[in-house]
Amino acid sequence: MSEAMTTDLYEATMALSYLREGMTGPATFDLYARGLPPERGFLVAAGLEPALDFLSGFRVEPEDVAAFAAAMHRPSEDLEPLLGLGFDGEVRAVPEGRIVLAGEPLLELTAPLPQAQLVETYLMGQLSHQTTIASKAARCVLAAEGRPVVDFSLRRTHGPWAGMQSARLSAMTGFTATSNVAAAAAYGIEASGTMAHAYIEAFPDEETAFRAFARTHPGPVTFLVDTYDTATGVATAARVLRELESGPSGAIRLDSGDLGEQAVRARKILDAAGLPEVRIVASGGLDEYALEELVHAGAPIDVFAVGTRMGVSADAAALDTAYKLVDYDGTPVMKLSSAKATAPGTKQVWRRPGYADVIGERGELPPNGGTPLLETVMREGRRTGAPDTLDRARRRFATDLAGLPPHARRIRHPVPPRPATSAGLAGLAGRVRHRIEHRLAADGEAAARQAA
Repeated sequence: MSEAMTTDLYEATMALSYLREGMTGPATFDLYARGLPPERGFLVAAGLEPALDFLSGFRVEPEDVAAFAAAMHRPSEDLEPLLGLGFDGEVRAVPEGRIVLAGEPLLELTAPLPQAQLVETYLMGQLSHQTTIASKAARCVLAAEGRPVVDFSLRRTHGPWAGMQSARLSAMTGFTATSNVAAAAAYGIEASGTMAHAYIEAFPDEETAFRAFARTHPGPVTFLVDTYDTATGVATAARVLRELESGPSGAIRLDSGDLGEQAVRARKILDAAGLPEVRIVASGGLDEYALEELVHAGAPIDVFAVGTRMGVSADAAALDTAYKLVDYDGTPVMKLSSAKATAPGTKQVWRRPGYADVIGERGELPPNGGTPLLETVMREGRRTGAPDTLDRARRRFATDLAGLPPHARRIRHPVPPRPATSAGLAGLAGRVRHRIEHRLAADGEAAARQAA
């Protein structure tokens, strides 16, 4: 089956109905985030490149028709109007790496209605997930305040492809390296890694493990020092680092406990051993909130390795995106549903200084100082230029980040849920018990009346 099958069943049903009803006029859909996740001040547009690759090769093949027919429990000939359907429309979108706000179209697509409908799910999946991860990674970079941040997310993302995306997106937003070998090779990202606790445990002692690792890795090495006793591990690592033929460069990694306190102790041990150049790397459940606390506390940590919580955007794993029809066959349309109303017509987003953005109609004159965010990236089903590069996306992000207002850069800590008190729990249990007893009594009375 082709990528045309990356769709929801209802989209195929609607597309088929449009074809049967002769509704093939040009339709424009906006893809945007309805709101920002909690504690977020901005989003980073991402996912456009794979979306354009998908649209470039989109075509409904015979095996797709057969699969649609099987899913609908209908004969294949009923779905033959879908056969050969491709994409020959226009796409205007915010380039990857640009900072955007809620309600602003990330992408605006215009194509014959059946085509525009069939591609909804793939586009939403790509832009929603990748914008979510890019935005989380950007917050980690902000919180680190200039200290290097490394991607350690591969083993905890939702599958290998998500790990590849996390490595690319984190590099786009300022991470300096990744532990993901495939991503490093594919995207030209610096590879960085260390060792696992299992490696230490496989040897008779830490020193033997460190020396073996250094023999295999002749360049600057990073020793994991908290498998057993952290202070002892740091002292052992210092001794081995001093004796290496390559010189006392490299780093130690802290992966557990109070990282700030552990880093202070480790720095003292390293400095006392005459190793001020040896860096301290911290990992273990880090996100922008933890990074901000460590940085503001003055923890002597040189590099942050961020994994799970960035790779799955743990505190805001889903972005509330929408893909809504805004114009059909030259007539602007809108939705009036409560809390989900849409703005009609094709649009442009104008970026003004201080991120005082304006959403206007496509073709209207820009406001003073406004520059357009949406660019035409596809016409008649073909890209308008060469595929974008990671370096260009990086530069866009760096430029936008430099102009981001302080209030949007702030790492707002989530408000913890109010703890339940023992008295409150006891009261709740009493109310539940009362309701159960009341229901039992009512059931008993009903049974008695029925028996009588």
